[in-house]
Amino acid sequence: MNLDLPAELYLDFNATSAVLPEAAAAAQAAMLSAYGNPSSTHALGLRAQALLSQTRQRAREVLGASTGQLLFTSGATEGIQTAVLSALCGLRERRRQGLPAGRVLLYGATEHKAVPEALAHWNQVLGLGCEVRALPVDARGRHDLAALCAALPQVGLLCTMAANNETGVVSDLAGIEALLCELGSPALWLVDGVQALGKLSLTLSASRIDYAPFSGHKLHAPKGVGLLYVREGSPFTPLIAGGGQEGGARSGTENMPGIAALGAVLAALQRGDTFCPPARLQAYRLRLHEALEAAFPGVVFNAALEDSLPTTLNFSWPGVPAQRLMSALEAAGLMVSAGSACSAAQAKPSAVLAAMGWPASRSTASVRLSLGLLVDEAFVDQVCERLLACGAALKKAQGAESAALEPAQTELAEAPGITPEALAGWLARHPQARLVDVRDPHEHLASGLTRLGGHPVQSVPLADLMHVLPRWLAEPQPLLFFCRSGARSQRAAAQALAGGHAHVGQLAGGLVALAGAAGMPMSR
Repeated sequence: MNLDLPAELYLDFNATSAVLPEAAAAAQAAMLSAYGNPSSTHALGLRAQALLSQTRQRAREVLGASTGQLLFTSGATEGIQTAVLSALCGLRERRRQGLPAGRVLLYGATEHKAVPEALAHWNQVLGLGCEVRALPVDARGRHDLAALCAALPQVGLLCTMAANNETGVVSDLAGIEALLCELGSPALWLVDGVQALGKLSLTLSASRIDYAPFSGHKLHAPKGVGLLYVREGSPFTPLIAGGGQEGGARSGTENMPGIAALGAVLAALQRGDTFCPPARLQAYRLRLHEALEAAFPGVVFNAALEDSLPTTLNFSWPGVPAQRLMSALEAAGLMVSAGSACSAAQAKPSAVLAAMGWPASRSTASVRLSLGLLVDEAFVDQVCERLLACGAALKKAQGAESAALEPAQTELAEAPGITPEALAGWLARHPQARLVDVRDPHEHLASGLTRLGGHPVQSVPLADLMHVLPRWLAEPQPLLFFCRSGARSQRAAAQALAGGHAHVGQLAGGLVALAGAAGMPMSR
């Protein structure tokens, strides 16, 4: 069935990524033919152990970690928990020995919340009574080195990230390390490397970094596998005790399919023939930057290009809420994310942008666009074209948006839900049906949707529906309502039933479910 929907273009790689085909093949091979337990001594077990060792060695080479421990984990959150627990147990032991331990646990104000949450949790569990404090950042999003210099004499554990997940801002790790060495600080140092893997050059063994967690699913490996680097001589306490796997550092049978897949991604990084090189990524991002400026006049960017990863753009369009802008982008098939946690009712200011000093009017309207390392020119061409179409749709819709309030939600009869699988049959049985898109005008216009399954589509926002329902009552056509997720179309169908329309349906799950049922690709 031809859905007439725009193909979905995925632009949220800082959140997660599709699995590299070679990685998926490696995971399948590990499940079907190399399924031995690496702790077993028979041939299948020895082959699994060899795969484990090979992947670990590749990780050492990619991360520049020739020394120290390199553990396989379930992902960055486990790595952060293990690192924080290890560091705090180390500080407790230093206190017992009368050594300098510091009573401040300092984290960058723009850190992922997994870090301050872990600090607060283990500080309480271990009863250390440390102060958990945020290290300020400047307007560029970089750590305030003067504030760090003043705080370091009290710091027991310092937590910073290599690159920010929301803005893409790359931290001045060299400057932080120089300050630690210059002051002779004994503070332990945790660096969240999640956004750095495959994007920044790392030489961990040559650095002052004590702990560095990584996550596979941010770089085309599956979810559920990650790495933790622990510098040689740094305190270490296992988070998981049991059978003694990973040399006793992380018990539990290893996730061999995930590790095999991660090994394939690391091999691709080493070969350099699979992923887009940095210079080309910079050029692609510049094109997207220019397209955003053309599509949304007055757009502001929340991090400078020269300060951030070549995969990330974080922007706001003054006067336009993030949810409104995102709904238009998604209607056009562009899958992006808000720069902060949002709900349909109210957007919360981004903690990252607030820490950078941006006003709430800007930090509540931020949108993040993030590229993957498999991006190509044809993909960027399509994205730029759709950005321009979105801008045009939003401008056109400004005069067409209804100021009417939606009718009060009362108890109404529930209309039949037409599942995506049943839609083709329903349309075949009702060729004269009226298909009504009840999304807001800017969403409808941005999607360019004029036909669904070959049938013409009419745009009537939910807020305007009561004005046209009486006119349709005299017409015998069946009505089928749809929207993005199905919530608004359910209300529209209920209103039509209450108004006396006999034959009413609504697309269950909306266009999102319809695209999913059709298996529409998220990206190339």
